[in-house]
Amino acid sequence: MGKYSLAVDIGASSGRLILGHLEEEQLKLREIHRFKNKIVQKNNHFCWEVDKLFSEIKTGIKKCLEDGVKPSSIGIDTWAVDFVLLDENDELLTDAVAYRDSRTDGMMEEVSKEIIKERLYLETGIQFQKFNTIYQLYSLKQKNPEVLEKAKTFLMIPDYFNFLLTGKKVNEYTNATSTQLVNAFTKKWDKQLLEQLGIPTEMFQDIQAPKSVVGSLKKELVAELGFDMDVVLPATHDTGSAVVAVPELNETIYISSGTWSLIGVENHFPICVTKALDYNFTNEGGVDYRFRFLKNIMGLWMIQEVKRMYNDKYSFAELVELSRDAEHFFSTVNVDDARFLLPENMIEEIQSYCKELEQPVPETPGEVAKCVFDSLAHSYQTAVGEIEDIFERKFNTINVIGGGCQNELLNQLVADVTKKDVYAGPVEATAIGNIAVQLMSLGEIKDIEHARTIIKNSFEVKKYVAN
Repeated sequence: MGKYSLAVDIGASSGRLILGHLEEEQLKLREIHRFKNKIVQKNNHFCWEVDKLFSEIKTGIKKCLEDGVKPSSIGIDTWAVDFVLLDENDELLTDAVAYRDSRTDGMMEEVSKEIIKERLYLETGIQFQKFNTIYQLYSLKQKNPEVLEKAKTFLMIPDYFNFLLTGKKVNEYTNATSTQLVNAFTKKWDKQLLEQLGIPTEMFQDIQAPKSVVGSLKKELVAELGFDMDVVLPATHDTGSAVVAVPELNETIYISSGTWSLIGVENHFPICVTKALDYNFTNEGGVDYRFRFLKNIMGLWMIQEVKRMYNDKYSFAELVELSRDAEHFFSTVNVDDARFLLPENMIEEIQSYCKELEQPVPETPGEVAKCVFDSLAHSYQTAVGEIEDIFERKFNTINVIGGGCQNELLNQLVADVTKKDVYAGPVEATAIGNIAVQLMSLGEIKDIEHARTIIKNSFEVKKYVAN
C-alpha cells in the first residue's frame, strides 16, 4: 500500500478533507471530514470565515489519526482571486473579503484608465472579471490606502492556510495567475504593472509551483494534532486541481462544473491574441506550467440560489425532476450578466430578465430550474464554438468533471446542443487532482499522463450521446 495524502478542498458552499493512496495502480479515496462554508457580512463587506475554516481543517486532520492513518502530506485548494494582507507582526490587516462583494464595482474601468485592456491581456492573459484580485487591490488603494501602506505580506486563501500550518510564506503559481498580476510568459509577479497601479510590490511572495514542499507542520501544531507531515502545494486553485483529474487522455474540451463552470482546454502555452481577448478567455496557470485556456461561466450558483430562495424545500435532484416535467417551457438568460452575481432574489431576477426580453416568464419551480439548465447548456454551446473558432479546429468530446457532473439532465442537454459526446466524471475531481499532485511530489506517481491513466482506471465515467 502506498503513502497517504490528504486533500483539503474548500469550495464556496462546503469543504471536505479526503484521504487518498495508491493500491495496485488504482487511486483509493476516503472522505474524512466535511463541513459547510458560506459568505458572511462583516465590517460592511461580504467575507469568508477563515478562522472557522482553519479550525475545520485541524478537525479533519485529527480525524485521520482517529481513523488510524498518518498522512505523509497535506495539500490545500480553494477558489481563486481572494486574499488576506498581514502586517509586520504577521497579524491579519484585512478580512478575507469575498469576490462577490461590491467593493470592486467600477474598479475595472478605473484600472483601464491606468493600463489599457489590450496591454493587460497581452501580459497576463487573464480574462476580465470585475472581482479579479487586481481590482480588489485597486479598490483598497482607492478607498483604504492606509491598509496597503501597512501591508507586509500578500497571501491568497490557500497560501494563508499553508502559512498557519507551517509558518512559511509562499504564493502558489496556479492561484497567483488568477490575480491578473502575473506575467503569463515570465510566470513571475509583473512588477511593472503593480508599480504603475501604485500597489506595493514588496508584499508579494516568491511564486512556487505545484509539487513544491512548503515545509513541515509548526511544532505547536504537531503537539496539538499528534503527528507531523509535509505541506505540499497542489494546484491551490481548485480548477487547476480539477483539470489534473480530466481522465480523457486525448485532446478534449473540459467543463469543471460546480458553483462556477470553467470550460476550456489544456494548452502548453498562453494564447494572448485579440480573438481570445474579444471572447474573454483566460490563460490560467496549470500544473507543470501547462495553461488552462478557459472561460469562467456563472455555473450552478444560480440553481443553488434558486434552491435557497425556495427555502430549501426542494433538493437539487427534485429540481432536476421538476425541470423534466416542465419540458415544454423554454426561456434562457445570459448567465454571465452581472445581475446574477449576487442578487437579493435569484428567482425574481431570472423572471425580470425574461420579462424584459419578452420571453415566457418562468413561474413554477420546474420552469425556473429548466430556465437555468437551458441557459447553462446554451452558454456552454457558445463557449465551445468560441474555442473551436480560436483553435480553428473541431473537438469531438466534452469531459464534465466535478460535483455538477452528477446532473444527468444538464449533461444530456450539453450533448444535445453541442452535438458532441459528453463524458461525465469523476465527481470529486478537485480532491483527486489535489491528491495526484501530492503523490507526484512524493514520487508515487510519475507525471500527469501517469496520473490520468490511474484516474481513468479508478473512477466511473458516464457517456452521453446527442439525441
